[in-house]
Amino acid sequence: QVQLVESGGGLVQAGGSLRLSCAASGSIFSINAMAWFRQAPGKQQRELVASIISGGSTNYADSVKGRFTISRDNGKNTVYLQMNSLKPEDTAVYYCNVAAVTYARVYKNDYWGQGTQVTVSS
Repeated sequence: QVQLVESGGGLVQAGGSLRLSCAASGSIFSINAMAWFRQAPGKQQRELVASIISGGSTNYADSVKGRFTISRDNGKNTVYLQMNSLKPEDTAVYYCNVAAVTYARVYKNDYWGQGTQVTVSS
C-alpha cells in the first residue's frame, strides 16, 4: 500500500503564495506520475490542476498556467505545488494523487491524499 501525506494549505490573500507538499510512503517500487487535483466549494468533481511524470514532463490546467509550478523530489517521493498570484477562484480542497507500482508489482493510479484546504480571500 501507498500512503500520502499532504501539507501546506491555509488562508492567504489574493495575490499571495502558498506551497503544497505531498509525501508518499509505503510499499513503493516506483512512482509513475504525481498530480494535484482540487475540488472547489459546491462542485462535485475534482479537477486536475497539474501533473508530473517520472521523466519530468508537466501538464497544467489552463486556469493555473503561469501561476502554479509542480515539481517533484524523486529521492523523497515528494511532489510540490508552488502557487503564486493566487485568486479567490483558486479556493478549494487540494488533493495529491499518485500512480505507483508497489513491491508486489501491482500498479494503481488512484492513491489519494487526505486533502488540504486552500482559501484565498479577496
